[in-house]
Amino acid sequence: MKLFDIINQWANRYFSQPDAIYLVAMLLIGAALLMAFGGALAPVLTGLVIAFLLQGVVTELEQRRVPRTLAVYAAFLLFLGSVLALVLLVVPLLWQQLQSFLQVLPSVAQRLQEGVSNLAQRFPEYVTQEQISALLEQGGREVANVGGAVIETAFSQVFSLLGLVLYVVFVPITVFFFLKDKERLVSAVREMLPTERPMINTVTAEMNTQLGNYVRGKALEILIVGFVTFAAFLILGLNYAALLSVIVGFSVLIPFVGAAVVTLPVFAVAVLQFGWSTDLTLVMAVYAILQFLDGNVLVPLLFSEANDLHPLAIIIAILAFGSLWGIWGVFFAIPLATLIKAIFNAWPRSLVAATAQQLNEK
Repeated sequence: MKLFDIINQWANRYFSQPDAIYLVAMLLIGAALLMAFGGALAPVLTGLVIAFLLQGVVTELEQRRVPRTLAVYAAFLLFLGSVLALVLLVVPLLWQQLQSFLQVLPSVAQRLQEGVSNLAQRFPEYVTQEQISALLEQGGREVANVGGAVIETAFSQVFSLLGLVLYVVFVPITVFFFLKDKERLVSAVREMLPTERPMINTVTAEMNTQLGNYVRGKALEILIVGFVTFAAFLILGLNYAALLSVIVGFSVLIPFVGAAVVTLPVFAVAVLQFGWSTDLTLVMAVYAILQFLDGNVLVPLLFSEANDLHPLAIIIAILAFGSLWGIWGVFFAIPLATLIKAIFNAWPRSLVAATAQQLNEK
């Protein structure tokens, strides 16, 4: 049998199901909208994620016999109170520490240069002063170029005046209506779907479980890692403890890569403050222990009910969706990869086996 006949037979079997056609159409339309209007829809997507997170609060209050309307308003007020606390208390402290860190950044570079230069004196048979100077010069240019590009992109996309206004106005509005009109919105989507939709129901059920576990688990992981890191750095007397703890907390949104990248500012601050001493070793050892506990204790506890994605699949998803939609693609890489996995799991097993057998016979 020719390959074209196999593909044709596969398409006839698979797309003969109406819900499969609707699912593929919905995915294609959604992908096209994100590619065309991803930046403009970012506040709406942010509101959807926050509403999904707050839905757990609403459900918990409803189980305690609180009316849904009152539960929605309570969850929304909790969200507004958290945002106000961040804006009035946390953000000014972070901004102050960030400005101070940027002012001492040249001293960090000088201290690192001194430490690396000592390598030529300790190991002259392996490296020379000229090689180290060339390496430092090249590294400085690369860091400056990458850092400038990252800062410029972040501030242009997130902290621009128009972007800030859009987030301040539209995110609370979308959060409120996603919570308040949840049943109406879900019913409107269901009316557009076919009556018989076993595949869509399977994908929706798995995504609801996986995304609920992921969003709420990640939010809790950020809080725990951030607070524990802040307490540890505060006990060790490390400068910029609040700034570094926030960066370390949010780094868990990018598995594997985030922890490696955040190590650089932690190491830079420790070198500037303590130099090449045992205190530096202690800070980095404590930081390494915290990362180990996060990956091997906290993550299994928070995500025990999730179907774990392979680490290679996570890295590929981060690279693929990050290249398509930038920072938002990185943040939503795991949920999107989970969606792809859910679709694959809902794929008719008989069809997969038949297609594989035909390919082997060919």
